[in-house]
Amino acid sequence: MTLPRNVLGVDVAKDWIDICDPASGSTRRIVMTPRRLKAFAAQALASDAFVVFEASGGYERPLETQLAAAGVRYARVNPRQAREFARASGRLAKTDAIDAAVLAEMGRAFDLAPTPPVSPARRRLADLVARRSDIVAAITAETNRLAQAHEPFVRRDIQGHLAGLRRRKVTIEKEIEAQVRACDELDQLDRRLRTAPGVGPIVAATLIAFLPEIGALGHKPLAALAGLAPHASDSGQRKGRRKVWGGRRQPRQALYIAALVASRFDPDLKAFRDRLISAGKPFKVALTAVARKLLTILNAMARDARTYA
Repeated sequence: MTLPRNVLGVDVAKDWIDICDPASGSTRRIVMTPRRLKAFAAQALASDAFVVFEASGGYERPLETQLAAAGVRYARVNPRQAREFARASGRLAKTDAIDAAVLAEMGRAFDLAPTPPVSPARRRLADLVARRSDIVAAITAETNRLAQAHEPFVRRDIQGHLAGLRRRKVTIEKEIEAQVRACDELDQLDRRLRTAPGVGPIVAATLIAFLPEIGALGHKPLAALAGLAPHASDSGQRKGRRKVWGGRRQPRQALYIAALVASRFDPDLKAFRDRLISAGKPFKVALTAVARKLLTILNAMARDARTYA
């Protein structure tokens, strides 16, 4: 195991970050402004530090941007894993300073792989795809309200809102397409992925944006990142049912959609699904297996720079 000389744990809040430096035993807080984050990144680079922080719903992005720009190695970790590490270490209390110290300890205890920096093009694509998801959710919510509305004025108001939302959905889908075409790397990967059954423009854009490791990892760790890897639940002589859990929500949902379509129209994947169902597997279990198999195929396509065969 090769550990960096200095590991810094950083707890990210909306307006500030707390930094724990185990080497000096100090914890400090800085306001999250571009100037101060840039200065912190320069200090981390000068001390050859490895920075560990949690994914915090987007609040971590300014920090991540400055670290990447400065060339600082960092690991963005799952908050659940960090919290479970804290409990296992006997840290039951929770404050910003304690969380920063836990992240530093986690970085020193494990040989965490550095998180690959996300390109600006891929980052913007992720923002666009996420915004489309928000609009689709709003359309679904308003459609459900319309089904329960009986007052004519309310129905007209909801219908007008729905019309506007649908126009915005079309607009943002055009912007997603334009963003993909504007970057050669994303464009080539998109065109390859879309040759696979069930993979349309939105599924491909979602995988490109939220699963940038595709083509660079083995199929098992990639399936775990996408939340499609079955986890054992055995104890003693008891053999529990294996279940998928964790992973990234966006690529998992996209792969389920792709698997549903592919298992209907692609002969090989349809036969695979039917074999599982004939063996007594529930439909959802069979569909998850198809999604995992499809991801394995897509991963090989991205790795080998080839289209679907």
